[in-house]
Amino acid sequence: MDPHYHPAAVETQAQEYWEAHRSFQAREDAAREKFYCLSMFPYPSGRLHMGHVRNYTIGDVISRYQRMCGRNVLQPMGWDAFGLPAENAAMKNQVAPADWTRENISYMRGQLQRLGFAYDWQREIATCDPAYYRWEQWFFGRLLAKDLVYRRESTVNWDPVDQTVLANEQVIDGRGWRSGALVEKRRIPQWFVRITAYAEELLSGLDDLPGWPDQVKAMQRNWIGKSRGVLIRFRREDSDQDLEVFTTRPDTLMGVTYLALAAQHPVVEALARNDPKLAEFVAECNRGSTAEADMAVMEKKGLPLGLQVRHPVTDESIPVWVANFVLMEYGTGAVMSVPAHDQRDWEFAHAYQLPIRQVIAPADPDVQADLNQCAWTEPGVLVNSGQFDGLESRKAFDTIASALASEGRGEVQVNYRLRDWGVSRQRYWGTPIPVLHDESGALLPVAETDLPVTLPENVSYEKGSNPLHHMPEFLNAPTAADGSALRRETDTFDTFMESSWYYARFACPDADRMLDERANYWLPVDQYIGGIEHAILHLLYARFFHRLMRDEGLVSSDEPFRNLLTQGMVLKDGAKMSKSKGNTVDPQALIEQYGADTVRLFMMFAAPPEQTLEWSDSGVEGAHRFLRRLWKLVSTHADTTQRADLAGARLTPAATALRRKTHQTIAKVSDDISRRYTFNTAIAAVMELCNEIGRFEADSDLDRAVVREAIEAVVLLLAPITPHICHALWIALGYQTAVVEETWPVADPEALRQTELRLAVQVNGKVRAQLEITADASDEDIRAAALADENVQRFVAGREPKKIILVPRKLVNIVVA
Repeated sequence: MDPHYHPAAVETQAQEYWEAHRSFQAREDAAREKFYCLSMFPYPSGRLHMGHVRNYTIGDVISRYQRMCGRNVLQPMGWDAFGLPAENAAMKNQVAPADWTRENISYMRGQLQRLGFAYDWQREIATCDPAYYRWEQWFFGRLLAKDLVYRRESTVNWDPVDQTVLANEQVIDGRGWRSGALVEKRRIPQWFVRITAYAEELLSGLDDLPGWPDQVKAMQRNWIGKSRGVLIRFRREDSDQDLEVFTTRPDTLMGVTYLALAAQHPVVEALARNDPKLAEFVAECNRGSTAEADMAVMEKKGLPLGLQVRHPVTDESIPVWVANFVLMEYGTGAVMSVPAHDQRDWEFAHAYQLPIRQVIAPADPDVQADLNQCAWTEPGVLVNSGQFDGLESRKAFDTIASALASEGRGEVQVNYRLRDWGVSRQRYWGTPIPVLHDESGALLPVAETDLPVTLPENVSYEKGSNPLHHMPEFLNAPTAADGSALRRETDTFDTFMESSWYYARFACPDADRMLDERANYWLPVDQYIGGIEHAILHLLYARFFHRLMRDEGLVSSDEPFRNLLTQGMVLKDGAKMSKSKGNTVDPQALIEQYGADTVRLFMMFAAPPEQTLEWSDSGVEGAHRFLRRLWKLVSTHADTTQRADLAGARLTPAATALRRKTHQTIAKVSDDISRRYTFNTAIAAVMELCNEIGRFEADSDLDRAVVREAIEAVVLLLAPITPHICHALWIALGYQTAVVEETWPVADPEALRQTELRLAVQVNGKVRAQLEITADASDEDIRAAALADENVQRFVAGREPKKIILVPRKLVNIVVA
């Protein structure tokens, strides 16, 4: 065995073996317990970053461990290949998005392979391939037939530079997250999927996910936002129409001093057609963000509409305003404004000198609500509320709701914050939406026999941001049966559509339908791994999409991911790594300098997976030093130690202690990897065992056999974490089979059993001696031995102990006066 560690040669040899033997090719086997481990697939940006490396190393360690435990493991990899970044890069570099994307995929695939990840590359998918997205188009047609898909005008965040709709999360300080342009509000036709039809199931299903972090489940519950409230009708004075509002605080109804409507409310739009000042205000509102967070902090602006409504209880006349903090997309687009008990209403009322009427007082008489400073938003006791005075807020909810219902002015409703999923984007590089427009404007689904609607890949951006608008060969579909012209939809799917079901396609990537019976063998995913930033949208959409597929008969399970691990970020100098901060670290350079195993070992040792990892150059060097020491340790003992059956062998105390340490380490690492996912403590335990091996002096064949057992345990325990070096070391130990085919070691209960104990002996709480005692010694024997110790006798000084306290297997405390 070469006494020196050469990472490049070692890693090449191991990877060639795995490829030649198809070590990670997954096959369905009903006789074996399956384990599907999946890390969130990457966007092919061109280079792996350290967040990728950490994410995929975690998944690979888990997969390799489960494989050694005898489970039938699937670990696939693919590419979230559509999206706006490719288009931006194409416009900047004058290259087609398809070419840019596929070049990046090729390079990043090589990087992943260089890191030795145990992927079944035969299942690789890229979402930009027609073989993948044709089934998404087919499924969309099925949803359209079920009325789970519809098209309507919607107010959106519009980026005038990128010429696309932005999600609220992509609007930062009123500007597009990528272009930096001021975002506009526009009403344009959009395609929606009825996720709200599944809101209650998505909410209650979180209770069936004990393997998900509580933080993620809480974020999803808040996003779905179930609330019980009252729909209240305010009668307009100028017509027979009502203005409807939904409120979760009917206890504040008697404090309403104005109604506020969204700028996009139909009543506002109708009035604006004949009111230039109002029209200009609506236009101003349309230039702002639609994000609730932005609404909370923006300056509150509005205009009176010249309308009055009647209070449903008091019949008082109440003015109606248009306000920039009301969103049409939430509730009814109208709110009953109670400035004494809602902060946004309070700010608006102060800005326009509107009345502020307190109707809720703190339940604690020692607490005062100072409405000159801010609104009192907590529940309490009703005041200034006529027949409802004295009611506690929760009781007032039911009483006021009943009073409104009896007069036909309202009823209790359960509402959700969740809104239907807008799945269309006004951009080129995405899955074409399989819909045709006829000459009358009617919408027709593309026939299944005409799928896929293939996205043209040889495009130019010279005429605008969406080349499809200028491509007759795409726009002009075959004529209808009656000879009329048909035009293709030019909107494409939101990339969340592709990422919401890719995990299922991995189970059967060559199926001639969307999913086949193999999906039910592998699903649900047993362990899903990814960043906390995907806790809401991606994970919620995937849970929704899974239920849609279930109801179409494609899968039998309710949830896509049984367990979820959200890894922390990788920081350098206290900040998240990013090119703009100039603090990135190139994984490729590290691999070339130290080897892939060093990078993997550092990533797993530096911090628990869910915590932030602070980058450390010295930590990487330390990981490399350990691997060199490991190589030297094995090379020193490989030819001199012999295997032997140690069960029942008569070992020296030192050999017994080393063997016990070996099996304690096996037990700890098994628990750390299988249950706790604390890979850092698992590695630390193996390092401790290596230190014990290095200190042990083997004087006999039995001693050397104990060393051999310990070294083999080290190699097996590290095999999921540093697979290349362990592949080489296992061969060096004389094995004909590769370590990747070996089974996980099991701790020997007999080896773990201690025959002797070392107890601390205290006198009045201070340690005065160390006591060696047999493990089966009685309490009486332990007390007697402790008192007989020469040093203990010096401190007892002939005095009679008041009591002797035994802490089993740890210490004896002798208390004297």
